[in-house]
Amino acid sequence: MGGTQVKSLSGGAADDTALIVRAAHEGILRRQAARESAARTYARALPIVPVRARGLTIEGADGRRYLDCLSGAGTLALGHNHPVVLEAIRKVLDSGAPLNALDLATPVKDAFLTELFRTLPPGLGERARVRFCGPAGREAVETACALVRAVTGRRGLLAFTGTGRGSAARGLDDTSADAHDARIAHLPYPQDYRCPFGAGGERGADLAARWTESFLDDPGSRVPMPAGMIVEPVQGEGGVIPAPDTWLRRMRQLSADRSIPLIVDEVQTGVGRTGAFWAVEHSGVTPDVMVLSQAIGGSLPLAVVVHSENLGTWEPGTPADAFPGNQLAMAAGTATLAHVRENALAERAAALGAHMLGQLRKLASEFACVGDVRGRGLMIGVELVDPEGRENSGSWGAPGAADGGVPASVTPGSGRRPLPAAPALAAAVQQECLRRGLIVGLGGRPASVVQLLPPLTLTDEQAAAVLDRLADAVRTAARCRGGGTAAAP
Repeated sequence: MGGTQVKSLSGGAADDTALIVRAAHEGILRRQAARESAARTYARALPIVPVRARGLTIEGADGRRYLDCLSGAGTLALGHNHPVVLEAIRKVLDSGAPLNALDLATPVKDAFLTELFRTLPPGLGERARVRFCGPAGREAVETACALVRAVTGRRGLLAFTGTGRGSAARGLDDTSADAHDARIAHLPYPQDYRCPFGAGGERGADLAARWTESFLDDPGSRVPMPAGMIVEPVQGEGGVIPAPDTWLRRMRQLSADRSIPLIVDEVQTGVGRTGAFWAVEHSGVTPDVMVLSQAIGGSLPLAVVVHSENLGTWEPGTPADAFPGNQLAMAAGTATLAHVRENALAERAAALGAHMLGQLRKLASEFACVGDVRGRGLMIGVELVDPEGRENSGSWGAPGAADGGVPASVTPGSGRRPLPAAPALAAAVQQECLRRGLIVGLGGRPASVVQLLPPLTLTDEQAAAVLDRLADAVRTAARCRGGGTAAAP
């Protein structure tokens, strides 16, 4: 009966096949919604059923193809199923080696560590130790925090506003229940568009650094010296906000002068993403601890904490995770690290990212709904705003709303406050991108920043296609929501 109905409606075998494929696609999505919890994030905005993928391209069960600029939230430095990664995985599978070796030494782990140490920032690689931990960024952050607490004997931690819900530091997310833990202090993170001090640029970075210095040195605050300071060189899920290099150097000096270990979260920024192999290298800072995950596993789960030997080593018998010895991930990670290094893909990301940022900034002059375009390397964010001040007014840009009581910001040099964030418009842009076969992420708080995290293997032709589709999506969404008027000069 079903076959007859399909044939009568389609009028041909090709149409019959298309309807059957579509039904299978929709059936998988329905079963996912019925079986999985509402906690799923990406699947709610991206109703795709991937069945094949290569490089930048994903093919869905419905036969549609997409350009994937989400890249597993930055996990896929080389894109989907890169040949060097597949070959590395096959070699381990064919060798008969154990797939999980706990924390035992293996040839695969030895090769991974050799390549990892080859890439570490100057000043750290020569005196580093590595701790393998649970396979996700959250576990790595928790491990890093446990280390500095054990070394210093202190409990408090210093983090910064804007820590993203999806970043490695989400265990320190300033919107989570932990944000009210007196042991975790969140101080202003400098940025230009929504500078918490209404200054932006070097002035804003200086004021943010002074705020941190005052917080640490004020005897009347009764705040004990923290066990560590943790910072993202570029806030990822917080809205793709690069830390000014001068500010990061000040944080290094402030923390060093007070014997506070500096933890740098490189989960999303590492392995060439920002135009340097590790984002902290842009500032020339040498951290005490680095938290690494995502791209270092070559698309497979892997996380490590790299720390200076000056912090000591873990005591023998320290409780260990069950999955620190993922041999497939280490092999894939070795291949990824080596390929990025040998082919200068970080330098490629710097050049191509600068070109893409320049092209995208033209949208800000064309559409008032594009409030800011920012990023570093192939980590790019486009912030959508409401030119009429109707959407989400009273959140970002309102005094004290997102900055813990810090005065609202103004756009540097403009004499006006930045426009209210427009998360609904950003979601509309994301859906318009999907209709055009482009997968993008959303970040920021609220989720008003369209994120681009393409693989480092992105070609010039692919970059042009991504830019065209995104620009068209912004135009369509802006017209539909009344944000298509030209931006003021």
